Amino acid sequence: MLTLEDFNQIKTRGDLVKIALEKGVNLKKAVRNTRYEEELQTLQAEMVNLQQWIARKKMRVAILFEGRDAAGKGGSIKRFREHLNPRSMRVVALSKPTVEEAGQWYFRRYIKELPNPGEIVFFDRSWYNRAVVEPVMGFCNKKQYAQFVGQVTDFEHMLYEDGIKVIKFWFSISKEEQKKRFESRLQNPLKQWKFSPVDMKGQELWDKYTHFKEEMFSKTHTNFSPWIIVRANDKRVARLESMRYVLSQFEYPGKSRSKAVLTPDPNVIIRYFRQIEQIDI
Repeated sequence: MLTLEDFNQIKTRGDLVKIALEKGVNLKKAVRNTRYEEELQTLQAEMVNLQQWIARKKMRVAILFEGRDAAGKGGSIKRFREHLNPRSMRVVALSKPTVEEAGQWYFRRYIKELPNPGEIVFFDRSWYNRAVVEPVMGFCNKKQYAQFVGQVTDFEHMLYEDGIKVIKFWFSISKEEQKKRFESRLQNPLKQWKFSPVDMKGQELWDKYTHFKEEMFSKTHTNFSPWIIVRANDKRVARLESMRYVLSQFEYPGKSRSKAVLTPDPNVIIRYFRQIEQIDI
């Protein structure tokens, strides 16, 4: 760690390198961290501009974050919303349905959470629980699953026709990366709350998750509501590129003058198609 005294001695980049080497500081990591923070801050500033424009235009935007457990959905949402105005932004992370909700039309409790005019809503998991998690874990029966698959595209088409902009992200990670993140959670007392019995089944039921994920893509990917796959083995890259994708979907004032790169990397952000090479197969 460099001290204030060290910094007072630094007059050139060479001085910095010399002192860093003497102190055993990994400059590559420091530079990488600095670049990430600078890039993130610039994109977050653009998100503030976008939010203000959405509020003025009374637009309604819903951004769905889906993916396997530990794929980085919550961390990405945190960076998206960090500097946004809470008056015109919400995060929705619903718990399991109550007895009353379980007896209602499946989409009803999600309809209540859809964005109001001028609002962005981030869904930390969404109605697509019934497409993957629920059938994998046995939380719904075959009839409920089939009914969902038969209705969801019509439901999303109604949202589209009513003017709601829906962005559907699938955060994709490898089996090895998921295991690594699970182990990290268990070792970190600040993250242990994230680990649940459902998580424990993630590795064991990997292939079953893959089957239902592929079924979901093939049956619910449409021109008006496509699936956008985010290669998320690198959390930081996934956060930056998913933010770029959202920004790229709107033509808000001042966008052309932005100092940030607002077009996502096609090696990280990929519109689903059947022959795509996925890392979470």
